[in-house]
Amino acid sequence: MRPVHTALAVFVAAVWGFNFVVIEIGLGHFPPLLLSALRFLVAAVPAVFFVGRPKVAWKWIAGVGIALGIAKFGLLFTGMAHGMPAGLSSLVLQVQAVFTAVIAAVVLRERPGRVRIAGMAVALAGIAVAAVDGGTSGPVPGFVLVVAAAACWGVSNVLTRKAAPPDALNFMVWVCVVPVLPLFALSLLIEGPRRDLAALGALDWSGAAVIGYVAWVSTVFGFGAWGYLLRRYPASSVAPFSLLVPVFGMSSAALVLGEGVSGPRWVAAALLVGGVSLTSLGSARAKSRTADPAGSPGPVGPGGSTGGAGPVPTGSPVAAAASPAP
Repeated sequence: MRPVHTALAVFVAAVWGFNFVVIEIGLGHFPPLLLSALRFLVAAVPAVFFVGRPKVAWKWIAGVGIALGIAKFGLLFTGMAHGMPAGLSSLVLQVQAVFTAVIAAVVLRERPGRVRIAGMAVALAGIAVAAVDGGTSGPVPGFVLVVAAAACWGVSNVLTRKAAPPDALNFMVWVCVVPVLPLFALSLLIEGPRRDLAALGALDWSGAAVIGYVAWVSTVFGFGAWGYLLRRYPASSVAPFSLLVPVFGMSSAALVLGEGVSGPRWVAAALLVGGVSLTSLGSARAKSRTADPAGSPGPVGPGGSTGGAGPVPTGSPVAAAASPAP
C-alpha cells in the first residue's frame, strides 16, 4: 500500500477505536437506544438522497439493518450504559470474528480448517480472560450484552456476505435507514418518552458533537474510506488494520476517560487479537485453495466480493469490514 493509504487505514482504525470513547460520553447525554436511533438517523439523512437507489435486494438491506442496526448497536450501547467500560467493549466486540465463522459454518456450510479452529479457540480464551477480569472490575450484565452484540454482528456479516453489495457505501447508508424508526419505538417503550424528551430538550453542543461523530465521522467517513481502500488493494492488505481498533479503543479510553488497563486485560487483548489473526489466516488459506487456476484471487471490491474467486471467506476481518466498527 502507498504510505498515504497506509496512513488512511490507520486513521480509520483510530476513528473507530476512539468512537467507543465518544459513545461513552454520549451515554451521559442520551439513553442508549435513543442515542443509537439518533446515530442512524443522522447517518442516513441526508446521505440517502445522494448515494442513489439500493444496489441489492431489500431483503438483505432489511436483514442487515435489523441484525446490525437494531440488535448489535442496541445491545452494545445498552451494555455500555450498564457499566461496560469503553476500552473493554472495543476489545470484547472483536469476538464477532468467531461468531461469524461459526454462523457461516452452520448456515453457509463453510467448513473451518484447523488454523481457523485454533484461532477461534485462542480468541475464546481471550474472552474468558476478559470475562474473569470484567467480573471482578465491572458488571456482568454489561459484559454479556456486549458479547451478544458481537454475536449479532456475526449474523450481519453473514447476511452481508450473502448480499455481496457492489457499492459498500450505498449499502451501508441504506442499511442505516432501517433501524431508525424501530429504535425510536423501542426507546419510547423501554426508556420512556419523559426520559427521551428530557435528553432531547437538554441537547447542547457536546451532545450534538457526539451525534455528529458517531454518525458522520465513524459511520459515513469511516465506512466510505474503508470501502475506498478495499477497492484499491487486496483485502489481505487492508483487513489487518482492523485489528488496531481495540488498541486505539483501549488506549484512548485510558487517556481520555482514565480507564485502567489491568494485566489480565492486556492478556485478553493479546489472545483476542492473536486469535482473530489466526482465524483470518485460516480464511486466507481457504480462499487461496479456491482461487482461479492462475492463482490470482482477483481484485477485492467493496463488501468483500472479488473479481475472480468469489466472495472473501466470511470468517475474516474483511467480512467484518462489510460492517462499520461501532
